[in-house]
Amino acid sequence: MPMPSKIVRGIEIWAEYLPEAEQRRIVADLRSVVASAPLFSPLTPYGKPMSVKMTSAGRYGWFSDRRGYRYVAEHPSGAAWPPIPDAVIRVWNALSRCERQPDCCLINYYRRNSKMGMHRDSDEASFEYPVVSISLGDSALFRIGNLERGGKTESVWLRSGDIVILSGESRLAYHGVDRIEFGSSDLLRNGGRVNLTLRVVD
Repeated sequence: MPMPSKIVRGIEIWAEYLPEAEQRRIVADLRSVVASAPLFSPLTPYGKPMSVKMTSAGRYGWFSDRRGYRYVAEHPSGAAWPPIPDAVIRVWNALSRCERQPDCCLINYYRRNSKMGMHRDSDEASFEYPVVSISLGDSALFRIGNLERGGKTESVWLRSGDIVILSGESRLAYHGVDRIEFGSSDLLRNGGRVNLTLRVVD
């Protein structure tokens, strides 16, 4: 099996893993997902809207409101989440080293001024399975922290087609997105960045 381009604090970064044709195929598939499960702006538990818009595909979708962060079986409209596209599943099967299939593909859309604060993915029933992240569109400054909140961090630019894998000890590392380089890619017709994160939920 090929090796990642770099490993930062245990987090694997597979630079330029997806060729442009495959990126465009996934974006086309995501348009169908969004048609069935439109993007929405969730609230944090503190009542503040997130700067990213999101939706999901799979058995579960990730959701947030004043009641907290959690996975839910339905889109806010009440409709079931659409299936995860096959082209996205292929990335999981190729890189996750995991026999389980993902239950959720969280789809985050970053606009010009969107960012994501430092957090860790800890709403799943078990942390033995990896989180596989796919970057599409504009470049993003990805910040990698520690297993506990605070302390020194490292940052790396993620480009369209890059894959990030959090597994093992890095599975619960704090991480976030400080900013995107708006207009750095022409993959999305209106600019911005799409980030897909694949997770095993239960």
